[in-house]
Amino acid sequence: MSTLPESQDALERYAVIDASAIRHNVGVIADYVRPAKVMAAVKADGYGHGLLAASRAAVDGGADWLGVAHVSEALQLREAGFEIPVLAWLHTHATPFSAAIAGNIDLGVSGWELGPIAEAAEALQAPAHVHLKLDTGLGRNGSPASQWPALFAEAASLQERGVISIEGIFTHLAVADEPDRRETDEQLGLYHEALDLADEFGISPDFRHAANTPAALSRPDSHFDMVRVGVGIYGQSPFADRSSADLGLRPAMELRTSVAHVKRVPAGQGISYGLTHRVDRPTSLGLIPLGYGDGVPRISVDAPVSINGRVYRSVGRVAMDQFVVDLEDEDTNVQVGDPVVLFGGDSGLCAADWGRAAQTINYEIITRIGDRVPRIVVGQSE
Repeated sequence: MSTLPESQDALERYAVIDASAIRHNVGVIADYVRPAKVMAAVKADGYGHGLLAASRAAVDGGADWLGVAHVSEALQLREAGFEIPVLAWLHTHATPFSAAIAGNIDLGVSGWELGPIAEAAEALQAPAHVHLKLDTGLGRNGSPASQWPALFAEAASLQERGVISIEGIFTHLAVADEPDRRETDEQLGLYHEALDLADEFGISPDFRHAANTPAALSRPDSHFDMVRVGVGIYGQSPFADRSSADLGLRPAMELRTSVAHVKRVPAGQGISYGLTHRVDRPTSLGLIPLGYGDGVPRISVDAPVSINGRVYRSVGRVAMDQFVVDLEDEDTNVQVGDPVVLFGGDSGLCAADWGRAAQTINYEIITRIGDRVPRIVVGQSE
């Protein structure tokens, strides 16, 4: 088990992952959506928090299922000893369906996958557990409404033959993070129609699921039998006007490093590639040894960091390995080696602050932190 280093010098840069926060967040959401079950989305390396650490914390917090995009992620969970139900929903022609079926991994089916999955199941002489994915308006994966009758007919036939077991029917919501948008009502209405149609084909699965994190927290009518929550279990708010604290959630990632260099510069000094920023007075600059090679967005402008409890702002372009902050005083007290927090912990800064600076969302900020940044997991259960 990794522990937080006693010395700031122990690691040059690292992300502290608080497993107790993930457990807490899963519990908060589970309490809110009960009696619906909770599927914790741990795709994309647990949204950057580490697949296995995030999965263990989610299970300890009460998650009933784990959800991933790719079968390869699900197989990692099985290899690590996770026996909890797992759903993988994004496939290509190279997806190892046989390994998934052998590993008791549930598979999302949007249409074309049903044939290869059925072939793999017949070869193994074991039924594949599938969840039929329906496009109710998002326009990405999922079967369009015009193909639902054909999909339901084929799936019902395969189920009758014992080749597959239809465990679920699900869809994904496009604008649930904007609660006033009417499209969520339209999608849920279409989903109800799909469920009625499926019933006509004799398909009545145990798990109907539509809600993502924002819908789980704002649309009880979308909970059905299970919700699929991603960013919320990592303590991030999906809403522009509500913070994590407003939702009772605790951010689970803190991104830390230390000041790599401090120097005085005169008025007019240009900073970083392109010289897009020049200081308008004599000041001191601090060099922060994290860059877009570590997942810090190059596009970030005026992004915050906390040094010794005070917030400073980035100036100039983020480079591959570093960026610069204006220390706002020619005679700064900041020194090389002083701790730096980009977001999380007790800094008062959050991933959404960096999202605004980079014209993106908190989801992307936490997920893109790269492998060059070690994850230090704290707060793990016994």
